[in-house]
Amino acid sequence: MRALESPATMTATVQRAWELGINHFETSPSYGTSEHFLGQACQRLGLPRSRFFLTSKLLPKGTPADIEQTITESLGALQTEYLDCLAIHGINTPEHLRWFLETGLKPLQQLQQQGKFRHLGFSTHGPLELILETIATGHFSFINLHYYYFFQRNARAIAQATAQDMGIFIISPGDKGGQLFTPPQALQELCQPQTPLALTYRFLLGDRRITTLSFGAANPAELEPLVSLANQDHPLTPEEKEHFAILTEHQHRQLQGTECLQCYDCLPCPEAIPIPEILRLRNLAIAYDMQNYGEYRYRMLENAGHWFPGKKANACTDCGDCLPRCPEQLNIPQLLRESHERLNGKPRRRLWEG
Repeated sequence: MRALESPATMTATVQRAWELGINHFETSPSYGTSEHFLGQACQRLGLPRSRFFLTSKLLPKGTPADIEQTITESLGALQTEYLDCLAIHGINTPEHLRWFLETGLKPLQQLQQQGKFRHLGFSTHGPLELILETIATGHFSFINLHYYYFFQRNARAIAQATAQDMGIFIISPGDKGGQLFTPPQALQELCQPQTPLALTYRFLLGDRRITTLSFGAANPAELEPLVSLANQDHPLTPEEKEHFAILTEHQHRQLQGTECLQCYDCLPCPEAIPIPEILRLRNLAIAYDMQNYGEYRYRMLENAGHWFPGKKANACTDCGDCLPRCPEQLNIPQLLRESHERLNGKPRRRLWEG
């Protein structure tokens, strides 16, 4: 998705990835010219098709004819006869799952039988309950989802997918997991002698239930941190476990009784405010100075639709509906107001504005 500066940049990035042992490339029609650039890169480099895995995606909408056309166009752009994996791109709402079951499933099964793709899966930015319901249909062989040290809400989905022998693909640990390519100084010091990026990848690599991690390099240089991480898929060492214990204890200490423990009991909010997520971002900003990450994610609210749903914290009406449900007895309306002031940042000009 990110190596789109030019076909040459994509080719150089894929070449370096291949040299480092990466054998799975994921793209999507939604990623601009990514499919075309990736297909060109694989051809120019002469990568043997039987030795790498290729995943593309399909948005959860359209007719059976639309589905077939999209997959045909993807195969053409990628210059391949088949996809190893096809993911439904973003089962984020009940409507998306309903579309899949009522409209998408049968034609997709037919196209799979024709050899257009080998494995069907789905990506999701949706709530845990929807993820679990989608896994439980039994129609998918892999899942792409968010799960990191700093966001463990989807632990039950990892467990259920494992029980159903599904491949588990973690979305963007370095960026979505905390913007750890450029971590704040406070977090760097807490993680020494490791780096925050290395620790977050080890948290995932040490979990043998997880089969694939994405990296998302925009150019060959961004792949260099992988040199020291490659093949580090052994269980967490005692020293690494101690690092995570230090991070956890530091957060408890810094939040001083205002820490949200992410139980999600405060939901649903009458104003559709994603209270736990906002308070998670507050936790990270205060505990580890992850201010830029908090602002980056917070600004997506009210701007990213079903990819990051909900209203900002200033929509709180002080109704108090959440208060009796919080086991920590947090003053949630007050914390929401504080979080909005902390995370909303200064207004920024949109890319499409003059």
